[in-house]
Amino acid sequence: MASSSSHLISLLCLVLFSLPLIVSAIGINYGQVANNLPPPKNVIPLLKSVGATKVKLYDADPQALRAFSGSGFELTVALGNEYLAQMKEPEKAQAWVKENVQAYLPNTKIVAIVVGNEVLTSNQSALTASLFPAMQSIHSALVDCGLNKQIFVTTAHSLAILDVSYPPSATSFRRDLLSSLTPILDFHVKTGSPILINAYPFFAYEVNPKHVSLDFVLFQPNEGFTDPGSNFHYDNMLFAQVDAVYHALDAVGISYKKVPIVVSETGWPSNGDPQEVGATCDNARKYNGNLIKMMMSKKMRTPIRPDCDLTIFVFALFNENMKPGPTSERNYGLFKPDGTPVYSLGIKTSSSGHSSGGSNSTGGSSGGNTGGGGIYPPVTENPSPDYMSISSAGGKGRLVECVFFFLLLCIIKLRL
Repeated sequence: MASSSSHLISLLCLVLFSLPLIVSAIGINYGQVANNLPPPKNVIPLLKSVGATKVKLYDADPQALRAFSGSGFELTVALGNEYLAQMKEPEKAQAWVKENVQAYLPNTKIVAIVVGNEVLTSNQSALTASLFPAMQSIHSALVDCGLNKQIFVTTAHSLAILDVSYPPSATSFRRDLLSSLTPILDFHVKTGSPILINAYPFFAYEVNPKHVSLDFVLFQPNEGFTDPGSNFHYDNMLFAQVDAVYHALDAVGISYKKVPIVVSETGWPSNGDPQEVGATCDNARKYNGNLIKMMMSKKMRTPIRPDCDLTIFVFALFNENMKPGPTSERNYGLFKPDGTPVYSLGIKTSSSGHSSGGSNSTGGSSGGNTGGGGIYPPVTENPSPDYMSISSAGGKGRLVECVFFFLLLCIIKLRL
């Protein structure tokens, strides 16, 4: 009996340590508002060098969609604000889906469509009125094409949809936006799609540097803070911002507890105008480097949703020289247009053996492996709360638990 028990214990250890490391998938925003960027086919090695497995576009650029064919990357495409009014018409939505999505499947792995960006806070009533109908039309087009089980429809919001964002337990959605936001939230519940949030701790630090800890926003060691309303402790601002949105969802209604969050944009500029406090290369290196290292080493889960994996898209792949606005807008990139890193992230991916911008390296995840699954869970007739585990890593975690307890029961039985 003793030898059998020892054999099972050895088998248990072998199974546990041979299973893939459970980490978060890394997403990157690939914008092209520039006149000096390399062709899309040349960006794939850059994405792999930072361990990315998911890419979010801001359009449905044919050249990019062709370039990612067979690459294994999961792509999110976007429908710009300027097209929303047209997409209210079902036939135009169907034509758009067939031309910009269906035509590239299955070789290009398109998994989501983002309809509009930060529309509700744009202060454009006509645009706001077009958003939800456009989302419905695009989703209906996917249904008609038989693609709604593999491609999801959503929209991206800024944190300005909240009335306050601190502390997380005190937040709620702006009352003036609820009439427009509630139908969208109902849509998320019905289809199983997530709400997308553009979250930038940089902005919070920029406007109040004397009272916001730089270490707290840069994922550096710090004391953090405890939310007096929930008693949850936070050691970085990004997670506090995400939980602020989760709390706002909970405050609207219990049915919205099922809606997962994806951070569709977050990043830090490496340069800015004199008044843009904190926009430095060193701060950008710390923010993005620490964030990507975190995603490479563990699942990203916040205190309010400890069982819900958080997918994050870093903004952005390149510095984009034609973006309007302050200097910071043109300096969010991880890479310069010639493909050289803007700064050292200090990471290394196991697939390419390439250290991103420097010799300080940590163990990384495989940049060429998308890890199966996807950004979003499959839609079912009646989505269960389990679908909030929006990374395939959640399935691996449950597999580890099942194997562990099965073998443990066998050992106990043998000893008895």
